[in-house]
Amino acid sequence: MNKTELIDLVAVEANFTKKVAAEAVDAVFAVLTKSLKKGAGVKVAGFGNFVVKERRERKGRNPLTKEEITIPATTVISFKPSKALRETN
Repeated sequence: MNKTELIDLVAVEANFTKKVAAEAVDAVFAVLTKSLKKGAGVKVAGFGNFVVKERRERKGRNPLTKEEITIPATTVISFKPSKALRETN
């Protein structure tokens, strides 16, 4: 599903116009992005948790040259689905 399809489904589910649904979806993503950029997690009851994690620097290997390289530390976003979401499958 892409963003346009998501907006269409939100419009149908919430009985919104597509313009209002697009604004709502954009607002949700903006709030999620701001919170995650600050390093704070986002918990959505019944859906799951978005968590910011620090990945340590580590050793890797270039697959073409077999040369050992250092992969720098990074910050990543992780999603853990709630029990309710996991049980829907």
